[in-house]
Amino acid sequence: MVDVAKRVEMMLRDPEESLIVLSGCGTSGRIAFLLVTSFNEMVKAPKQKQICSYIIAGGDRAMLTSQEAPEDDPALGARMLDKICAGKKHVLFVGISCGMSAPFVAGQLDFCLKHLDVFTPVLLGFNPVHMARSEPMQDCSFHFKDVAERMIAEQRHKKAFVLNPVLGAEAISGSSRMKGGSATKIILESILLAGHEAAFRGKRVTPECISAWITASEMVYETTYSHSDELAALIHQAGESLQMKAHVYYIGWQTLGIIGLTDASECVPTFGADFDDIRGFINNGFREMKNKEGDLSFLGPEFVIGHKDFVDTILPSLSQNDVMLFLFTVNDDLHEVTALADQVRRRTSNLHAIAHDLEKFTIPVIVMVSHLQRWELSTKWCLNAISTGAHVLKGKVYMNYMIDLRVTNSKLYRRAINILQRFTGCSKGECERALLRAIYSTDDLSEDMTSADVWKHTDGESTVNKFKFLVVPTALVMIQCGCTLAEARHHLDCHPVIRDAVSACFSSSKTKNFIKPLDSVEAEP
Repeated sequence: MVDVAKRVEMMLRDPEESLIVLSGCGTSGRIAFLLVTSFNEMVKAPKQKQICSYIIAGGDRAMLTSQEAPEDDPALGARMLDKICAGKKHVLFVGISCGMSAPFVAGQLDFCLKHLDVFTPVLLGFNPVHMARSEPMQDCSFHFKDVAERMIAEQRHKKAFVLNPVLGAEAISGSSRMKGGSATKIILESILLAGHEAAFRGKRVTPECISAWITASEMVYETTYSHSDELAALIHQAGESLQMKAHVYYIGWQTLGIIGLTDASECVPTFGADFDDIRGFINNGFREMKNKEGDLSFLGPEFVIGHKDFVDTILPSLSQNDVMLFLFTVNDDLHEVTALADQVRRRTSNLHAIAHDLEKFTIPVIVMVSHLQRWELSTKWCLNAISTGAHVLKGKVYMNYMIDLRVTNSKLYRRAINILQRFTGCSKGECERALLRAIYSTDDLSEDMTSADVWKHTDGESTVNKFKFLVVPTALVMIQCGCTLAEARHHLDCHPVIRDAVSACFSSSKTKNFIKPLDSVEAEP
């Protein structure tokens, strides 16, 4: 981390010829955008040139909706990186892949390794290199593990860097939006801010400096979870709302609004939620986001994100069962916050707030910078807990697994098979066939279906059922009960709560005692 922070310092000292790029898929790309937005705002304050940029697989629409297909395209990742860095002589590139698995990021790192005269590549992930993905990638001669091993080789010469601390298992298996996303923010923020302090405040980058940033994050953790009783009450309220088919709305200001939008958007692919179950809104909409592609509201209702949009389209139909959660700090326009809160109170009393001030966020003297980054982290932890807990209460999680995840790229396809193996004890082949039956909505798989590459199964143009929910639960019921597709769907129709449907399936199955232990199934990074 010290070496990478020193590279940040070098880039900031030569802004005309340099660029810092953070890139990732899904949650990682959204965290990259948040970090770049916050860092550029901080750099802009003393009129310094902004040299930090972001890439997210699928473009800006991926910040608000799930765009998994581009994550499987290494060539696309390389092309996007090449385009954004055109004309720069020095580029610090950080590719984020929590599970060391994203082909999009692998393609970018491979591109950097071929042009080390310009690029200093950094891989951030949370698996040992030997656990990186070794499966073939789309139209590609290398795999992620190969790229990671080449990165390690170049690290010996300080031409590339691999940052891969071990975090341990996620609370919800495979959901890197929680621990993985938070660790990504803490690590990269520490690096960026340490480099900034060195470049503009004359503070040397040292292990102690980096450690101070980490310690500050630990203090934020303690402060945030000292309010666990209030947080538990909010989780309960949100869970009740979702169970009643009502909604949870995040109304945020500035980067806290971005965090609200991010948390809400991740519920759709993670829990099979409807996009309007949990929604985020931000003051001034896309003008506040400052994303590269500008206003995307023409793309559909998922991209209608401004406070005015909320007032015009949501507020008139707001009910007592809906949960309203305001996200703001003492630095925001409190008159504006109060005015909007008054409008909401006329419709519902179910109004709550996560509000930050300076009182308890005591930061070490060595870390002399805005409290904003700490407020962001605290808000992320709160919203992750609320949205995850609410979906657990709604029955969208079974034994800590995302049982209703959407199978929309190769990573999620493999994860779905692993979940089926985990709970049925059947072979990989049996589980894959059941998954394909659910994906293609048929009991009779053709040879073309069974022989196609993974990305064909998850490609929106070639599958019938990809964007429908219940693909994994349907496959699970078919395997466990030995039934047809129609019978499995009827079983699920009789149990609207997914967890209840799966539990009933195992309760009625003679093979329920033969569920494989987790360590007997292929490891899932």
